[in-house]
Amino acid sequence: MFENVQDVISFSVPKIESPLSTEEMFINSIVQGLYKVIYEDMKQELPLFLKIKEGFLYSLATKIVKVRKPTIVLGVTGESASGKTTLVNNTLKACLKNPNKHICTIISCDDYFKDTSMELKQAGSFEKLFESGINFDIPDAYDLDIMKEHISLLSKGKTIVSPRYDFVTCESISNGEEKTPAKVLLSEGLFALEEIFEEVLDVSIYIDTPDDIIKDRWFKRAVSRGKTPQDAKVMFDIVKNEAQKHIISKKQNADVVINGITSAEYIEFIAGEIFDTIRESISEFVF
Repeated sequence: MFENVQDVISFSVPKIESPLSTEEMFINSIVQGLYKVIYEDMKQELPLFLKIKEGFLYSLATKIVKVRKPTIVLGVTGESASGKTTLVNNTLKACLKNPNKHICTIISCDDYFKDTSMELKQAGSFEKLFESGINFDIPDAYDLDIMKEHISLLSKGKTIVSPRYDFVTCESISNGEEKTPAKVLLSEGLFALEEIFEEVLDVSIYIDTPDDIIKDRWFKRAVSRGKTPQDAKVMFDIVKNEAQKHIISKKQNADVVINGITSAEYIEFIAGEIFDTIRESISEFVF
């Protein structure tokens, strides 16, 4: 975490010999603009940014300007109910205010659960399903290979149809939702930062949320997904145990650590500030 505002001002800005090339000028413009957004965020009682990896913003600006990547892929993870969906949905809302309708597309791990509808029917209840050894909070519960393929295709300008998962019946429906290529691709979910995705991600984001907030959110969501109180209790114990094994370690190496208790409105505001900063700095390059 930044120790003081001076860290934000001088953080990670590399020294570039004069005179600057046109590309370097654009890179510097993006970096300095993003620092201003971070600087103002740090003044808030509940800032959105908790940590940014050394050199990350310059690396991102370089990809946008020098590499001119047609799609920037952001992977967003955090514990279950940490606020991943809130972050990506409100980032999308900010993007939709942009006149370019192809600015943002979301890919969610939740759509790529493997079908266990037959197992649920045979077990008769979620509690019995868990007793049989089924675990929804491990990488093997998802078809991450297909998810990676879809991210790759979208990055190459191809349209895909993602599956859709029914949390009440545990059925995976192959003909889910059409997703179109965009300037920004937000990949979110428990395993969005798994090693399988390393070669297709440009930005890794971890959402850090207090345990008591996670627990409250999680039980409310479990009820909305058809779980009984007993089912929810059994499942939550599994969720927390698996998070210790698979999720929490991702925080250490993430490019950005986000505060999971900031409001949806503030997330939308900051996302809008970030996109406006980049667009205004290099509109002829990307936007």
